Amino acid sequence: MNNTYYEAINWNALEDVIDKSTWEKLTEQFWLDTRIPLSNDLDDWRKLSDLEKKTVGLVFGGLTLLDTIQSENGVEAIRYDARTPHEEAVLNNIQFMESVHAKSYSSIFSTLNTKAEIDEIFAWTNTNEYLQKKAKIVNEIYKTGTALEKKVASVFLETFLFYSGFYTPLYYLGNNKLPNVAEIIKLIIRDESVHGTYIGYKFQLGFNELSQEEQEKMEDWMYTLLYELYENEEKYTELLYDDLGWTEEVKTFLRYNANKALMNLGLNPLFPDTANDVNPIVMNGISTGTSNHDFFSQVGNGYLLGSVEAMKEDDYLIGVPKDTH
Repeated sequence: MNNTYYEAINWNALEDVIDKSTWEKLTEQFWLDTRIPLSNDLDDWRKLSDLEKKTVGLVFGGLTLLDTIQSENGVEAIRYDARTPHEEAVLNNIQFMESVHAKSYSSIFSTLNTKAEIDEIFAWTNTNEYLQKKAKIVNEIYKTGTALEKKVASVFLETFLFYSGFYTPLYYLGNNKLPNVAEIIKLIIRDESVHGTYIGYKFQLGFNELSQEEQEKMEDWMYTLLYELYENEEKYTELLYDDLGWTEEVKTFLRYNANKALMNLGLNPLFPDTANDVNPIVMNGISTGTSNHDFFSQVGNGYLLGSVEAMKEDDYLIGVPKDTH
């Protein structure tokens, strides 16, 4: 007679070593927004134009919404289809860090903005047509999609849709402005890089179990979804950046990251854009080593950035020729 009602998780009996390596990477990278001295950016902030300040606020409002979806619905939707108990543990970590990300933007707001400005930002975020559309597209997949479709939506959100917002702080960092705000964004990007590759890897495990006909049907659905999201993201980008004159550069950055999302999922890139086409100031913002604000607990992201960036595509890609990257 089997007396087992509930099995304890055993990290010494791994079904998938990627679960353990991802857990270790995520816990090594743990950080909190409260450790970053955001007030040190106030001098830079005061020198920005009113239009730039407004754009920064709206950008972070949009990012807050996306991270809220991930922390409240996205990870929860994926957890039901976890292949191993260790995967569930990794997803628990990811879900918590998505909440940290969402809270971090409010820390930025409370440092840079007045209460009235913050209220205005959230009112815009909660009613903007294009922002709400992408939230609805992704969240409806979380609610009604298949296990694989939910993973695709998650990877598209984390590796693609965030980047219309990430462009702004990376641009300022590349111009030696708002370094502490950008420190938070780089910490978030570092997390999202692992989240996107890990969930993309789990997608590929399931995708490779499908018949050829099912795979072709799934690929068609994925590319159709990406086109729908990109068309909406173009309009969102135009709304945010036309007045600053940044729109076309941001769209290039979006296409570059859409390709990375596809590669996380084991598919070939769709757009011709590469890192060489992205504004070099922004790419410099991504690659620049950052200050370590708390040496003893190593909260800053500079000390781990290189090792994490090395894990972006190849570590988790299965069955995709390396020359497609």
